[in-house]
Amino acid sequence: MATELLFREDAYLKTATARVLAARVVEPGAAYLELDRTIFYPLGGGQPGDTGFLVRENGERIAIVDTRKGDTHDVVRHLFAAGADLPQPGETLTLELDWPRRYALMRLHTALHVMSCVVIAPVTGGNIAPDKARLDFDIDMTLLDASNIECGTNELVARGVDTGTVWITDAELDAQPELVKTMSVQPPRGAGLVRLLKIPGIDLQPCGGTHVKNIAEIGGIRVVRIRNEGRRNKRVEITLVG
Repeated sequence: MATELLFREDAYLKTATARVLAARVVEPGAAYLELDRTIFYPLGGGQPGDTGFLVRENGERIAIVDTRKGDTHDVVRHLFAAGADLPQPGETLTLELDWPRRYALMRLHTALHVMSCVVIAPVTGGNIAPDKARLDFDIDMTLLDASNIECGTNELVARGVDTGTVWITDAELDAQPELVKTMSVQPPRGAGLVRLLKIPGIDLQPCGGTHVKNIAEIGGIRVVRIRNEGRRNKRVEITLVG
């Protein structure tokens, strides 16, 4: 059974209730739960899986150490250290997201979208952590200047534009290949619709991650490092300021 992805409609949900669909011990001391709905984002697109707690009706708190996709794209697994009493299918739990961590990831993820409109080059990779993020570009190293990237990105952030979600069909995406900036990760096809992040006047590209409602929430970025990671990978690493 598919997991309802509550974060897709509202990335600011911090708590929710859900019903256990499956509980599995995968190795001694490690287990996962599949729920009918979740606010936890699973690892994907360079954004790490969420962490937090699942709270049982008796008050027991289960620490979620990671969130991953299941065997199919529409199932989410909540990973935790297995205890003696495994929650059972049908049990209702309260979900509590590690919100400060998630919000930092949302700000940085959205910042990378904005930065990708300042460095005009194919994106060959990317990664986000709560304290920093980076994009790799297929570009000549001499064209990357930290000060210019900072200023250009922060000027766009200062516009305070609202973000939005747009859904298009696989066929519509195939007819607009320029929407796909990432060379290393292609948007999933086959589900009928593809989700795009829209920042009016700035960016429009496929993305299934979580983002802030308004780019002003990013605050600002600082380029902490630019380095050569190979012939087609020039890495720009940023952190948040403010």
